[in-house]
Amino acid sequence: MNTDTTVLQKLRHYCAYQERCHSEVLQKCRELGVWGDAAGAIIAELIADNFLNEERFAKAFAGGKFRSRQWGRRRIVMELQHRQVSAYCIKKGLQEIDEADYRRVLAQLAEKKYATLQGQHPLRQKQKTMQYLLQKGFEPELAQAAIAEIIDV
Repeated sequence: MNTDTTVLQKLRHYCAYQERCHSEVLQKCRELGVWGDAAGAIIAELIADNFLNEERFAKAFAGGKFRSRQWGRRRIVMELQHRQVSAYCIKKGLQEIDEADYRRVLAQLAEKKYATLQGQHPLRQKQKTMQYLLQKGFEPELAQAAIAEIIDV
């Protein structure tokens, strides 16, 4: 068994274990000592064999981070861009997030955070809640609306 076949087998296992993006596989190639055109050829073969699919990765990443970590769209987009995923794939990935679920999670997070800050000045309470929601990656206008909803109740 030659080295290229061994590396290809390792990368197939790496991609089969969990969805990967191109940059992660390229990094793994470098760790395995494969550079340049050889790495490109291996990535092309992984794509052809459907072990590597960036659109599928973006969908899994966006859906997973929203469901498990309750990240907002902005944070998901930033993380996908950091992984050099194409704008088209990012757009497809964000379509995995149901709008009603998104707003429900945002409202729950806002309510929970606001409640933990009881006893503080109302303006400070609102500020810290907003900061928390922005850190999670929610859009400012949606976060403001969610906080306003809590205060009005």
